Amino acid sequence: MSGFASLRLALSAAFLGALLYTPLADAQSAAAPAQGAITLGPSGLPLPRFVSLKSGRVNSRVGPGANYSVDWMYMKAGLPMEIIQEFDTWRRVRDADGSEGWINQSLLSGRRTAIVAPWQRGKGGQINLLKSPEKDARVVAIVEPGVMGTIKACDGQWCEMTFDGHTGWLAQSVVWGAYPGERVKD
Repeated sequence: MSGFASLRLALSAAFLGALLYTPLADAQSAAAPAQGAITLGPSGLPLPRFVSLKSGRVNSRVGPGANYSVDWMYMKAGLPMEIIQEFDTWRRVRDADGSEGWINQSLLSGRRTAIVAPWQRGKGGQINLLKSPEKDARVVAIVEPGVMGTIKACDGQWCEMTFDGHTGWLAQSVVWGAYPGERVKD
């Protein structure tokens, strides 16, 4: 490949990267949709928003297309993801650890799941799953940070979730998969 062709390829990649990446998109992803005006993506759906993985093997790519290299492979169906950007049929997503990549929309589901306090994983804490959405409610089960469950509903302060057959309530502030103040209905 000639030096000119290499330069042209590098400039094209830089231009595409600048086109797809905007600091505004990152700033908007930090704010919960319930806290201000909702931004709609090209699909007509809000950005950012939470979804989950449909399959147990999902490639996350470095760019929005099958020709981009695979950066990461997710091996857990139902894993919650935050969509932060859209391009054609591709969605730029962020996982609970903050890793970002592009996944085809056909591999994502609107089914809502969440991870309990992933920021406390490995620190030895436990979180009570409660019978009702009240601080003093009876404990149904004890869950560890990093455990994934299915969201049945969130009222803006509490989320009703199911973990391996146990259903109960958690403070919405300890789940990654629902924004603070967001209301969710299954």
